[in-house]
Amino acid sequence: MYIAIEGVIGVGKTSLVRLLQPTFQAEILLEVFEENPFLSHFYADRARFAFQTQIFFLLSRYHQQRRAVPEALVRAPLIADYTFAKDALFAGINLAGDELELYDSLHNALAEKIPMPDLIVYLRASTDTLMQRIARRDRTYERQMERAYIHQLNTAYDDFFARRQPPRVLTIETGDLDFVGRAEDLRLIEARIRLALEQGAYQAPLPLVDSIHVDD
Repeated sequence: MYIAIEGVIGVGKTSLVRLLQPTFQAEILLEVFEENPFLSHFYADRARFAFQTQIFFLLSRYHQQRRAVPEALVRAPLIADYTFAKDALFAGINLAGDELELYDSLHNALAEKIPMPDLIVYLRASTDTLMQRIARRDRTYERQMERAYIHQLNTAYDDFFARRQPPRVLTIETGDLDFVGRAEDLRLIEARIRLALEQGAYQAPLPLVDSIHVDD
């Protein structure tokens, strides 16, 4: 069983993965975004550093997932705090012209070698909520992050998962949830994930041909 938690910057993906690990007796795979040497420059000057940032992320995520996902699934269920596919979503916002064409060619070639999750849990929140959470965690390189950029990402994520097939997608509104501070909120998410899996999100080796969209 391979579950990926997805959502816009600041929605709580990594926190949820860590909280779900003991419940599902799973291994976890966390995105190593802080190793990107271009990231802080990108938030200060998106146009200048977008291509370098995206290519570094693409290759880093590829090497991590191609090796770590198959190895982990031999031992236990796996929960990740990102999907390889989402990298192209960011590229579509940050790149254009020849740079985007080059990126897309490389992404498509690499994506064929990456295992897909059995279920994606898409955590949603309003742009205002995301900005509050980003400010609360106060990462140095995120202090210059523009609200317009987060809103653009929020819209792009909604569009991306609205047309996603397969794997199945479980959408959870998190604006009124505090799964870190309230145990009942965490149990609610756990229950919804189990329900989605029981409804057929994990049917290996049969292919998955439709999507589940659950709105709170």
